[in-house]
Amino acid sequence: MPGYNRAGFCKKRLICFTVSVFSVIFAYRAHPGLIKESIMKYYLIVGEASGDLHASHLMRSLLKADKEAEFRFFGGDMMSAVGGTRVKHYRELAYMGFVPVLLHLRTIFKNMALCKRDIVSWQPDVVILVDYPGFNLDIAKFVHANTQIPVYYYISPKIWAWKEYRIKNIKRDVDQLFSILPFEVPFFEVKHGYKIHYVGNPTADEVSSFLSSYTETVDDFRRANSLPADRPIIALLAGSRRQEIKDNLPAMLEAASRYADRYTLVLAGAPGIPHEYYSQFTAGHEVSVVYDQTYPLLAHSRAALVTSGTATLETALFNVPQAVCYETPIPKVIAFLRKHLLKVRFISLVNLIADREVVPELVADTFTVGNMTQWLDRLLPDGADRTAMLDGYADVWQRLGKKNAPDNAAEIMVKLLKSKTRHQAART
Repeated sequence: MPGYNRAGFCKKRLICFTVSVFSVIFAYRAHPGLIKESIMKYYLIVGEASGDLHASHLMRSLLKADKEAEFRFFGGDMMSAVGGTRVKHYRELAYMGFVPVLLHLRTIFKNMALCKRDIVSWQPDVVILVDYPGFNLDIAKFVHANTQIPVYYYISPKIWAWKEYRIKNIKRDVDQLFSILPFEVPFFEVKHGYKIHYVGNPTADEVSSFLSSYTETVDDFRRANSLPADRPIIALLAGSRRQEIKDNLPAMLEAASRYADRYTLVLAGAPGIPHEYYSQFTAGHEVSVVYDQTYPLLAHSRAALVTSGTATLETALFNVPQAVCYETPIPKVIAFLRKHLLKVRFISLVNLIADREVVPELVADTFTVGNMTQWLDRLLPDGADRTAMLDGYADVWQRLGKKNAPDNAAEIMVKLLKSKTRHQAART
């Protein structure tokens, strides 16, 4: 072309590009807030009260690691208190048992479909599933098959106890799994060749935090709850659901009442269970019921009878010797099935973590008043079994470690997501 200077044109373009680059650099140095990584969006799904608690702690930790984090979730009141948008309350998802699930199948499928549509519409940077495998593994399958959104699982499904076949789904559909139980590491990594993150245990975090700030003396606790001033306390933790309480509490009360002339019996009332419900079982027994004080109760107890679950671990972390109690229907049949079909040797978290019997498990055919009484005899006041159990608790503490579970999980999650974002940016 006449009058076209190719070299001059290229030189002008190079000068303009250089000026633009330096303008961006100078602007960033003067005002670093003007240029930042894109805001990351986190979609969380829980299906019960314990998941709401753990997810709310994780959300707070995510905000410490990523101050611009945005949340959208299927969850509860504790998650709502942290912030973000709640799509559905977990109470609309949580159906336990064969008959309730069957009666609410239409609602369950409707909520599942809503969750899938909402994830696709919002396009989060990650979907974080918290426990609740029946619902969440289906969501993981959908997200993996239909989107490029990574799936993280916080508090892994307990497939080491039952439904081990789900490992195929987890390996296929879950990008990162975050465990809160140390014995899950060899199960997933050695047995199934699936790398996971052990991040610490939130129950250990909560107990440590409570003990570091709790100052109430045993006399203060007794006065606040109108308890006798001169007797040590036996704690009764009979579960959080009505059926559990109905099955376990009568025998626990009968066994503990044999010590009522020397000890004060205190029952930890479960949230949502009215005092009137307990009254049908406590009538005729010298026992007090306290609500919202499980940790203070354990802090001042000499021994405990505890229904299997997280409460067994909490009791151990408070150094309270215990017998684990869990009534089952047709006990002899259950005892046979437990011995020949269950994939784990123990049912209590204490023994599972220690990988040996630290606390007695009075389950199925061993769930008797006589056995509970015998174990209380062996633990009170200062027998050899008490010392051996406390030594076992120290081993449990050591195995759990001192990591802060939600903080540790959040740091790993944010690091992985930011690394993924930078890698994608580099490719484009």
